[in-house]
Amino acid sequence: MPAQRLFLDAGGRAPVTPRTADALRAGLADGWADPARLTAESRRARALVDGAREAIAEAWGVHRDNVHLASSVPFAVERLLTGVFTARRGRDRIGVSTIERDLVLDTADFLAPGAVDRYPVDADGHVDIDAVRQGATHPGTALIALQHGNHEIGTLQRLDAVADITEPAGVPLVVDATATIGHVPAPERWDALIADPADWGAPAGLGVIALGPRTRWLPHWPEGSDPWAPGGVSVPLALAAAVALQEMLEGMEAEARRQHALVDRMRAGLARVEGVHLVGDAVERLPHLLTAAFLYLDGEPLVTRLDREGIAVGSGSACGKAAFEPSHVLAAMGALTHGNLRIGLHPGVTEADVDRFLAVLPRVVEQVRQSMTA
Repeated sequence: MPAQRLFLDAGGRAPVTPRTADALRAGLADGWADPARLTAESRRARALVDGAREAIAEAWGVHRDNVHLASSVPFAVERLLTGVFTARRGRDRIGVSTIERDLVLDTADFLAPGAVDRYPVDADGHVDIDAVRQGATHPGTALIALQHGNHEIGTLQRLDAVADITEPAGVPLVVDATATIGHVPAPERWDALIADPADWGAPAGLGVIALGPRTRWLPHWPEGSDPWAPGGVSVPLALAAAVALQEMLEGMEAEARRQHALVDRMRAGLARVEGVHLVGDAVERLPHLLTAAFLYLDGEPLVTRLDREGIAVGSGSACGKAAFEPSHVLAAMGALTHGNLRIGLHPGVTEADVDRFLAVLPRVVEQVRQSMTA
């Protein structure tokens, strides 16, 4: 019998658990009505949305009124950056790191063409603090947008050191936490926060925004009843997102320790494969992500052959515009950009699964190398 499929590409999209699926079904049963209307059915749907926002806000330690739901993560990023940038009248520059996701970089370029400062990172993916300081003290800087953790390499940014600079400078710090919420404690110091429920095991199709109580923003788009979700959001998705987050947080510490151990096991096994370079900080990192670059290999045939073996992994840019697009994150770090594998663990991955992957990988790597020289 063929081996059971092994999914190791959970960075950004995690499998939906039975508990979350039950919440989704409950939302479909009880939240199908338009929450903006006045009927009993609509009030019930509205209560579900409000409850979801309340649960997410409580998990982050903020008031429900400061949490907003959007119809997607791209929409949330675009509106949040636009709103904060517009409120900073007279300031026309945006600071970002060179390893932000494409969506953040593209939005910044659109809002401030020719005036986006890209702060370099070191070989482990940590942003240059001196560059951040120079950007924060520039009189034209409207905001600084930095990730909490990187979607590809797992490196966690030192946001406390960044906030020590942005707070006294009065520059809003917009934090992309789309790769970290549910895996590690939420960052404590930010002026605005973006999260992705799909990354913590909810169905895709929702983005979450949190604003600090003193964070100013101005709409630069057509007026609507909800500036963050024109037309409203899916009630079932909102309920499923809240339940999935609660489920992740209940076991987060123990699961993080378990996944850290599994990734350490994978790092040790991968280090024994010829021509492999492990990317990202080995200590200050997300527990579930790992990227390895293979010298003289392309990522696409590695992914394809592993998929034939029943093992799903990622490659290329985690947030690129096309599949197998060379990673700008790895390029910014000075690492190999083409022959890389990206691993994303989820709670269902076991030690036996990791051992299976490590047993299969050397043979697959050798097959790809032989095919490239044939």
